Amino acid sequence: MSLPDAPITIRPLHAADEDAWRALWTGYLDYYETAVTEEVYRVTFKRLLSGDDTEFHGLVALVDDKPVGLVHYLFHRHCWKVENVCYLQDLYTDPALRGRGVGRALIEAVYAEADKAGAPAVYWLTQEFNYAGRMLYDRVGVKTPFIRYNRPS
Repeated sequence: MSLPDAPITIRPLHAADEDAWRALWTGYLDYYETAVTEEVYRVTFKRLLSGDDTEFHGLVALVDDKPVGLVHYLFHRHCWKVENVCYLQDLYTDPALRGRGVGRALIEAVYAEADKAGAPAVYWLTQEFNYAGRMLYDRVGVKTPFIRYNRPS
């Protein structure tokens, strides 16, 4: 796909990225053994491009000008802070480029966006079986003792 030393560039998601974004997000969803409807793809992409500060934002990682990773994040209110906090929801790197620093670069780009927005905290969730991701997260974040619960279906 690319030279081993090709630089990683991070930039905001553009409308022209839709096909590559869909392929990457599908890879993410497949990894977690889930799927979404075509409507969710359309609405999510529209929200990511909306420019609305209350909506999700999207960044892509490029290697040789080709999107090879994505991250989605959202700023929201927090009852324990005056400032907004940042929730990093989706992070995915093309499996062919894992271990090259793409995931780290995307997380660090979200940290930079949070700093620009005055959001003192960035947090995310992962599944316990995501061992490769957790190895990265242990280097760029701090694991908390929280346990997540969901409303029953």
